Amino acid sequence: MASKKLNFEESMARLETIVSQLERGEVPLEQSIALFEEGTKLIAGCSKLLDSAEQKVQKLSKGPDGEPVGQPFESEE
Repeated sequence: MASKKLNFEESMARLETIVSQLERGEVPLEQSIALFEEGTKLIAGCSKLLDSAEQKVQKLSKGPDGEPVGQPFESEE
């Protein structure tokens, strides 16, 4: 695959393609290894994008003066 920087959705679509190719088992060993390495890099990139997005998510609440104040979002899980 070209070294074009993919966004999250493009990376996930490419990962789905890679998984499908590997699951079919019709890819030669050397190409399977290359696909696996590409998939590993895509997973790392997606994880980094998700971490960045999570840091941007904030819960807004009213401050003492009535203005919105951003606070880190905490999951209720």
